[in-house]
Amino acid sequence: MCGIVGYLDKSGGYRAPIGRILLRMLVAVGCRGPDSAGVALYGPPSDVFLLRIKLGEQGDEAERAAALEAIARDTTSVLSSERQGAYLRLAVLKAPASLVDAIEEYAPDVEVVSLGRRLEIVKQIGTPEALETAYSVSKFVGTHGIGHTRLSTESRIDLSHSQPFWAHGLPDVATAHNGHITNYHQLRRRFEQHGVRFYTENDSEVIGVYLRDRMQHGATFEEAMETSLRDFDGSFCYVAATPEALAFVKDPFGLKPLVIAETEAWVAVATEEIALRSALPGNYRVAEPNTGSMRVWYVPQRTPVGAAA
Repeated sequence: MCGIVGYLDKSGGYRAPIGRILLRMLVAVGCRGPDSAGVALYGPPSDVFLLRIKLGEQGDEAERAAALEAIARDTTSVLSSERQGAYLRLAVLKAPASLVDAIEEYAPDVEVVSLGRRLEIVKQIGTPEALETAYSVSKFVGTHGIGHTRLSTESRIDLSHSQPFWAHGLPDVATAHNGHITNYHQLRRRFEQHGVRFYTENDSEVIGVYLRDRMQHGATFEEAMETSLRDFDGSFCYVAATPEALAFVKDPFGLKPLVIAETEAWVAVATEEIALRSALPGNYRVAEPNTGSMRVWYVPQRTPVGAAA
């Protein structure tokens, strides 16, 4: 029993209070998942890549942060470096796969939690309120994002097993899941046979791996989500996001709750209606999507200043 949320601003700007809205939604459904909380946030467009790196549970964090920054400087230009709680946050000019590999080879418990020009994932053990205390996610502004509160049923309670998940190897794509993908082990073995690395024992991780695989083989984001309805077994709902889009999938059995609301200003999805009402005041209709359905909303494209109409 976990809680998932998502929000997309339709204004066409990049300054919507995404962090504050997602945090309020997560607090409202926090009772569904007291073990961990996290958000995947999409900020304004940028020419640099942002990395959030889990420093791990072993050794001195300051020493590790310095060593990982040095590794990054051997591969690319590091524009800024900051240690934030359990993370090292780097802004780099380029982010080749070799950079991620070099960072994660430093120690078994070091992991690149998110990478992208617009995406930042912040997650940790504990409640949404604790997430806010540690990282001030309510101050984040941007266009859209997703969030998750977790009740662990089968796998460990730690930062890596917390959600949302970054689709490793595919910048700026994130997922969050409520439910159980019953053919997870079969899917995992298939991907591992092709050299894919898994970072957790959480069945939710396979969603990002699956989307990445489909998109790297030529599918669009929307097409990849459509085929997941066919290829995943179990009772599940998940939300996913790219820099351009927010989406959900609801399995054919419809055993896991999900509601949506849409106005001229925004669209939001959540496990329970209370999440929407707590974060988004106003008079609007909340509906439950059909079983076996999916939907994608796209971020409005902003016309650059001075461009011809």
